[in-house]
Amino acid sequence: MKPVLLTMAILLAAPPALAFDLQGHRGARGLAPENTIPAFATALSLGVTTLEFDVNLSKDGKLIVGHDPVLLPHLARLDNKWIAAPGPVIWQNTAEEIRRYDVGRLDPSSRYGQTYPEQKPVDGTRMPLLEQVFALVAKSGNTTVRFNIETKLNPAKPDESAPPEQFAAALVQAIRAAGMAQRASIQSFDWRTLKAAAALAPEIPRVHLTIEGTTSDNVQRGQPGASPWMGGLDADDHVSTPALVKAAGGQVWSPFWRNVTPELVREAQTLGLQVIPWTVNDPAEMERQIGMKVDGLISDYPDRLRKVMQARGMALPAPSPVTP
Repeated sequence: MKPVLLTMAILLAAPPALAFDLQGHRGARGLAPENTIPAFATALSLGVTTLEFDVNLSKDGKLIVGHDPVLLPHLARLDNKWIAAPGPVIWQNTAEEIRRYDVGRLDPSSRYGQTYPEQKPVDGTRMPLLEQVFALVAKSGNTTVRFNIETKLNPAKPDESAPPEQFAAALVQAIRAAGMAQRASIQSFDWRTLKAAAALAPEIPRVHLTIEGTTSDNVQRGQPGASPWMGGLDADDHVSTPALVKAAGGQVWSPFWRNVTPELVREAQTLGLQVIPWTVNDPAEMERQIGMKVDGLISDYPDRLRKVMQARGMALPAPSPVTP
């Protein structure tokens, strides 16, 4: 592709520069079973700019929507019984085998299940294929909602997921086959897939996820050598995390919300990056983040974020009522 045409393609694929990006996390995890067709239908019916969700590649090459490479005991049932840990690995099973499990409710006795008391269960719900998410949006008639699709893999657990190059190639092919290259972005904590996606499809925006904390840290600033999550880059070679994302060729920086400061937001935007923190559920924190002039927010509760935006006089994405 010629440089001028490539630049135009990237600009067309990127979200509108002046629009606040209201992203429904895992569809609408706080309101419906996460990463499922009911969750995406809930988000569309409320009105979001972007559906944010995760995918894993199955043994037979299918892209299955779900957060973890391994099915979790608090999330999956078989024959109406909660599974035991460790659950099946998606990469080591076929899509048909994985889609036998019911993911329509959380185990109410689990800590995780008690975290989302507003989540409405939908028994009998299966993990959808990526193509089914695209089909639901087509059914809704929404021609502008975007798809922020996260690759789920862990460099410390290579047996649990497809190799990053294979994973990226499958996702790029699926996005293009659906005609969604102008409406999709690919995100990951593991920047190896983003590097591979950039080589295959530079026109599809890439979202670089980061978290820098005491218990979770994919950046690993100040530690010897490069973090295995950073696709070969060493954070210590760059003055800040926004500078690191820019060096990686990202268009969007998506940090954990606790890591966001006004100074970092300004720096990232000066570098030409959009800043879209995750996962913000408290209305007061939504207010604070918007006050820092972030470009969007990812939330389990798009209904709460809509209320905050409405109170501030911000433009809201139109609802697209649809049934699963």
